[in-house]
Amino acid sequence: MIRTRAKYHLGQVVRHRIHPFRGVIFDVDPEFANTEAWYEAIPEETRPVKDQPYYHLLAENDQSYYVAYVSEQNLVADYSGEPVDHPDIPDLFGPFTDGAYPLHFQLN
Repeated sequence: MIRTRAKYHLGQVVRHRIHPFRGVIFDVDPEFANTEAWYEAIPEETRPVKDQPYYHLLAENDQSYYVAYVSEQNLVADYSGEPVDHPDIPDLFGPFTDGAYPLHFQLN
């Protein structure tokens, strides 16, 4: 069993290291937990390793809102102080405060 500690937390605003999007973390997998087809679709020269945390984001870019699945190595913290405008944020989080979103519910 691999023991991994996530660098980022739920409700934190992050941005992709390479691609122009940012988002709010709403879930974390301790290691890769998507399909093999999804993983193989990433170009080999930029394909991240599987044994690291992967984050589910409510993401946005200049054109749209979507859910993204991103490896920890491809994320950086966003310290812009700007909220993310994804329309699903109010379903999971409270108002943007001090650069992050508080969860609306208690985790087990």
